[in-house]
Amino acid sequence: MSNLKKLAGQTAIYGLSSILGRSINFLLIMVYTAYLSKASLGSFTAIYALIGFLNIVFTYGMETSFFRFATGKNLDPNRVYSHSQSLLVVSSLILGTGLYLAAPVLANWMEYPGQAYLFRWSALILTFDAVLAIPFAKLRLENKALLFALAKLINIFINVGLNILLIIGFPHWIETGIIPANFLGYQLDWGVEYILLSNLLANGLIIPLVWWKAGFFKFGVEKSLLKPMWSYSLPLLFMGLAGVTNELLSRMLFEYILPENFYPGLSSREAGGVFGANFRLAILMNLVIQAFKYAAEPFFFKESENKNSPKLYAQVMHAFILFCCLLMIVISVNLYWIGPLFLRSPGYEDGLFFVPVLLMGYLLLGVYFNLSIWFKVTDKTQYSFWITFIGAGVSVAVIWFLVPLWGYMGGALSTLACYLVMTVICYYFGQRYYPIPYQTQKGISYLLLALLLSYGGFYLSLDQPMLNFVVKNAFLIPFILLILWSEQAFIARLKTRFKI
Repeated sequence: MSNLKKLAGQTAIYGLSSILGRSINFLLIMVYTAYLSKASLGSFTAIYALIGFLNIVFTYGMETSFFRFATGKNLDPNRVYSHSQSLLVVSSLILGTGLYLAAPVLANWMEYPGQAYLFRWSALILTFDAVLAIPFAKLRLENKALLFALAKLINIFINVGLNILLIIGFPHWIETGIIPANFLGYQLDWGVEYILLSNLLANGLIIPLVWWKAGFFKFGVEKSLLKPMWSYSLPLLFMGLAGVTNELLSRMLFEYILPENFYPGLSSREAGGVFGANFRLAILMNLVIQAFKYAAEPFFFKESENKNSPKLYAQVMHAFILFCCLLMIVISVNLYWIGPLFLRSPGYEDGLFFVPVLLMGYLLLGVYFNLSIWFKVTDKTQYSFWITFIGAGVSVAVIWFLVPLWGYMGGALSTLACYLVMTVICYYFGQRYYPIPYQTQKGISYLLLALLLSYGGFYLSLDQPMLNFVVKNAFLIPFILLILWSEQAFIARLKTRFKI
């Protein structure tokens, strides 16, 4: 009881900070779609997909490895912290320098001739992100959720503030004559440049605070820890690459695979901007997944020695599916007004139809994260390599074959297909090596019904606004009634445990 309650409390703190912070950050999509061209937004989509992909390489699973060795190996957590952080500092400097020097080649390869500085800034962003990963993980391990949340929010406020200043403030002040046109070397024709620059400055400014609050580390790489932690984290690197392959590769490759003039009046880069903007509308599901992951990962490891942990993991999974299915329906049936609210220029709403598919993809990501605990607590992380490899292959195949045929929907289906395949494989092997009594049949039924209701509510449209809102949201009623009828015992147990 107390364990589940603690997990819920931690998730609430992480969730509140994550939702608040990312909601503030999400508002930037209104700025980008209103003040930047679709081509600039396409550049933002592709470059940040590359950054997300390389971020996994820069951290190579060391965050999860830190949790495992600091909690379940009878080692001094501070010793593991110093080793992990030292290793990441060294590797990040090496990788960051290599990417910095290779920026001109990368700029030409991605069709940004003469803009190598974009990729030099990206190298610095990746380096800063990597050296912050273990200190943030240490705050989570020590249950300093409020401190973790505060640091994340400060970073987001700085980033958002700089975006607004550089994209809205300076052009307005130049136009009204408050500041000269060349103030501080300001370039009126820049777009994605100011997004990257804001991110770079925000990350750099937050490093001293996070390092101070996490506790300064003693620099040194221990040979006795190097091999076992590397062996543990390497398969997680491939698992992480599969995750970003699914989530980000479609956005990174979309403009290069989509045939020219596939969408009349839009270049491939502009279509990539539309695709990326609509992709961000699925952020609410991703917020829940991220908040849950922050709280659940250290919780799962700490509970792994408990003989009742499999039953506990099953209960967590079931509650997770119920909540996320409800959230998916709510977002999908309200896309008709959520979309225009955040996508401020004409043409972006053409991609709303694939958002429910993305929501289901993110939901399966959360299911997969729940399932993956079996190979983490049994130290069989080598299985993640094969699961990852297959999932990445599915994602690439769907992108390659379906984007030229179905455009936006082809890109969205790559997300769904990859996580679906990874989830099925992970479940199969998990039940063989670490059986957990999941309510599988019920879970699948809820997922299918949620997808059906989401698209039913999305496509139904009435002329009268208030009636349209009521009828669309009425698609929640069958799902809620089903839960109340079929989950009476589960709800009763939750009420008892949480003393509701």
